[in-house]
Amino acid sequence: MTTNLADLIRNIPDFPIPGIQFKDITPLLQNGAAFKEVIDTLAARYEGRALDAIVGIESRGFIFSAPLAYRLGVGMIPIRKPGKLPWETFAVEYDLEYGTNKLEMHRDALAPGARVVVIDDVLATGGTVAAACQMVEMAGAVVEEVAFLIELTFLKGRERLAKYPFFSMIQY
Repeated sequence: MTTNLADLIRNIPDFPIPGIQFKDITPLLQNGAAFKEVIDTLAARYEGRALDAIVGIESRGFIFSAPLAYRLGVGMIPIRKPGKLPWETFAVEYDLEYGTNKLEMHRDALAPGARVVVIDDVLATGGTVAAACQMVEMAGAVVEEVAFLIELTFLKGRERLAKYPFFSMIQY
């Protein structure tokens, strides 16, 4: 990497609730060269692999999954918060660093045997991505890797995702 991407991540204390140190990626996104470097790094990692789709998790996972899917010439599968998808869905409830939530994915989004990479911006406890991977597997598809811009190592989310190949670009 030519840019120190971590220098472009802003720390926001007590957001969205007291005690959370939020990692704000917007300064990185505002820097065209840095954003391009992130997508180029991910594309180089996955080019030549027999992938069928990139799965992006709402909402900031979409920022990376859509251009990566485009670059690789594969589909982009959105995993969304409840009530946002208009068709029949799989739904999985999960724990957050600061509460609980639920995610949904269209039941027909992935064919059985499809090979995917699941991408999100930040790995905290791993609950969000574990739920996404569970839905991918409910569809009969295969998680080839989980990938993140940022990994908060002290929250040990990687341990929760131990059965999947793993990639993160920035670790705190």
